[in-house]
Amino acid sequence: MNRSFDAVTVAFILTWIGTACWAVCFWWMHRLSSRQEMMLKELHDVTKRIEKLSKVEHDLIREVHPNVEEIKESVKGVSDAVSSQKG
Repeated sequence: MNRSFDAVTVAFILTWIGTACWAVCFWWMHRLSSRQEMMLKELHDVTKRIEKLSKVEHDLIREVHPNVEEIKESVKGVSDAVSSQKG
């Protein structure tokens, strides 16, 4: 009788230990998930800022690009004119 009582007691204790381990594991996974969600939100915010800056940069380049082409053509014209005067 004493032996069966010990087996039941051990089974009962192990059941509670298993339940406690499950609760700790659930809490730990929830904590990790919360941190991961926070990190993903920060990453999303950074991505949005980079996207916004890239758009502004692209708009500036598009605005400046035609002026650069005009300057190149003007310099080429002056270069051709100087070359023809020397020759």
